[in-house]
Amino acid sequence: MLEKIEETNPGLIAIDYDYKETKPQIQVVIDYDRAASLGVTVSTIGRTLETMLGSRRVTTFIDAGEEYDVIVEGQRDSQRTPTDIENIYVRSDRTGRLVPLSNLVSLQEFAGSGTLNRYNRVRAITIEANLDDGLSLGQALSYLEGLVRDHLPSEVIIDYKGQSRDYQSAGGGIIFIMLMGLLVVFLVLAAQFESYIHPLVIMLTVPLAMAGGLLGLFLTGGTLNIYSQVGLVMLIGLAAKNGILIVEFANQLRDQGVEFFKATIEAAAIRLRPIVMTGVTTVAGSVPLILSSGAGAETRVVIGTVVICGVLAATFFTLFVVPVAYSLLARKTGSPGDTARLLDAEMKALKQR
Repeated sequence: MLEKIEETNPGLIAIDYDYKETKPQIQVVIDYDRAASLGVTVSTIGRTLETMLGSRRVTTFIDAGEEYDVIVEGQRDSQRTPTDIENIYVRSDRTGRLVPLSNLVSLQEFAGSGTLNRYNRVRAITIEANLDDGLSLGQALSYLEGLVRDHLPSEVIIDYKGQSRDYQSAGGGIIFIMLMGLLVVFLVLAAQFESYIHPLVIMLTVPLAMAGGLLGLFLTGGTLNIYSQVGLVMLIGLAAKNGILIVEFANQLRDQGVEFFKATIEAAAIRLRPIVMTGVTTVAGSVPLILSSGAGAETRVVIGTVVICGVLAATFFTLFVVPVAYSLLARKTGSPGDTARLLDAEMKALKQR
């Protein structure tokens, strides 16, 4: 895995991992064919190695009401070097003769880790690295996940620590926040306009504003991180206010008896100046974020870029999208004042009776 990272490293610096093969170990390899030909079973070899080089609990006995374990083990003086295995013999089940254990096994030296770490109660290897300039955390994680899928068994489980874990949890949380923000704004507008069509017309500017913010990130070489996602959430309210100006004024003109299409055109024309003025002031207020310097300036620049590009896109497209959508979708709808006028008419009719 680490060799593959070094071959196609996209910008990971100071790669390190917590699995260090610094502890010398010896592996006993059994010659199964030779052991079978001499009539020695694998279980016999295993029990012999366990007893002579370690210890084995064979039985218990009771003395004065106390139970004691009986443990069999070899002499420690004969277990100091790997060559001491030549002095161990096993008995053949076929002939009953003793066979030198060195004729049936071979020793292989290898290095293992001094400690086997765990994460979430599962044995794990943790890989750490710093990021080079121009490589985002999301790109690095996607690169490593691709290497795992291509070169490691399917049973391998991936998990995250530190900033990577925060990035994964924040990415899923920001989507939920965006959806909740859209839902709350839609419901508030629906209560204000007493209609589901008018809020839908207004909310059509939100995707356009987000597209402008993402375009700004693309042109400036930014990435979709937690700060740019916060800017996108801000655009929900900033983009909706332009549509509110047009739809609300069009409803007021319709209440005054102005014909539907004429009211839509006049609302877009009359509200042009307020929409442009609010857009310009919002952009001007975000310019210091881009011009800022010092610690944390890169985070402020990302938010400022998203807000400025998103507001510019929303300001421009609102003047075209909202009137067209309003003329197509809201043709058969009324204004919030229609309900009040209907109630007043009913009350007057009841009084006259």
